[in-house]
Amino acid sequence: MKLHATELPFGKKQTLRNTPKIVLLVILTLILLTLISFHYPLLGYPSVLVKNSSSSSGHTAEDLVGARAGKKCDIYSGEWVPNPDAPYYTNTTCWAIHDHQNCMKYGRPDSEFMKWRWKPDDCELPIFNPAQFLELVRGKSMAFVGDSVGRNQMQSLICLLSRVEYPVDVSYTPEEKFKRWQYTNYNFTIATFWTPYLVKAEEADSNGPTLTGLFNIYLDEFDKDWTTQIEEFDYVIISAGHWFFRPSMFYENGQLVGCHFCQKKNVTDLTMYYGYRKAFRTAFKAINSLEKFKGITFLRTFAPSHFENGIWNEGGNCVRRRPFMSNETHLEGVDLELYMTQVEEFRAAERKGRERGLKYRLLDTTQAMLLRPDGHPSSFGHWPHENVTLYNDCVHWCLPGPIDTWNDFLLEMLKTEGGKSFDRRLHSSDGKMKIR
Repeated sequence: MKLHATELPFGKKQTLRNTPKIVLLVILTLILLTLISFHYPLLGYPSVLVKNSSSSSGHTAEDLVGARAGKKCDIYSGEWVPNPDAPYYTNTTCWAIHDHQNCMKYGRPDSEFMKWRWKPDDCELPIFNPAQFLELVRGKSMAFVGDSVGRNQMQSLICLLSRVEYPVDVSYTPEEKFKRWQYTNYNFTIATFWTPYLVKAEEADSNGPTLTGLFNIYLDEFDKDWTTQIEEFDYVIISAGHWFFRPSMFYENGQLVGCHFCQKKNVTDLTMYYGYRKAFRTAFKAINSLEKFKGITFLRTFAPSHFENGIWNEGGNCVRRRPFMSNETHLEGVDLELYMTQVEEFRAAERKGRERGLKYRLLDTTQAMLLRPDGHPSSFGHWPHENVTLYNDCVHWCLPGPIDTWNDFLLEMLKTEGGKSFDRRLHSSDGKMKIR
């Protein structure tokens, strides 16, 4: 049997003579898988999440099954296992917890939701080490860009780091939407930029069709509140999702092009997915257009909500008290579509950014959080007798709680980025690596 050079990929001039068919089959299969994983970045999504699922973009479960190329262990594929040592801070030791996520303060009767850790299938994910983290980011800065779920992660980080040091508020504005904190002993700054749509947006109607407001979203315009300030940061963690469920008017080139559930005559409903994709595309374009930015951009992937027995404004609640096992649920429907959309746009931006030497990294929290219906505040974000119009919160996460694992992931990624230079710094700084 003979294959000519023109029949082999990449133009390699090779002649294979008398090669067993099974060997050729294996070689060609490996080449095919390499090509597929390059062109289809969603290949490798854990199959337990997408079993029997498909999306409008044409991807099915079969497209998403496989191992992540080039990784010895996929830290994002695994199970939640008991961790009796948790939590590593409490709602009384950390002042950074917003009331709406302070579940223990407001009487949540169970505490088991705090006592789990994430166990990857083929390795261990170390529990967050605050001294390690601060040593690694010494002299650097980190920005959380997105909505209140992104801010939820920043508050978790402050609480986890509190065993070593509390930061000083160095915000340039009293607005809670734009906060900066500095760890003076490490010259490390963290900031949050509240931008729920990632792009320029404004509220057009405070009520709207669902009484949650109607928003004008300018899908091709940068949100200058964060894009003009992000150049100075070493790490940018970008995320968005839940605000796109709200009714929205979509603008491009200054013109109304359609909407999502605006219920206005003669306006085409383009669906939330249209706006979601364009918003991420513009946000990544903003980062890639910054002349002086040399940092690393992380996409923190969509964290599903867990409303049951109704949607958020129709009595839905999250009442489960244990994590799911990976074989008990899978990603599907809206959650799957949002996840795949943002990762596709991330991969496109990554390829574009590579031309400028920019780094993009995927902080893939989706599987882990899909399995945590027990970790939301529900009604434990306020006192029962308070006269407030708050719905059950199955979107944000209790602190302490499963969202702390996002920072386990983050630290592991930063350690990988730091490589050998980080190992040397750890070994030479024993006096600074102390935890209270």
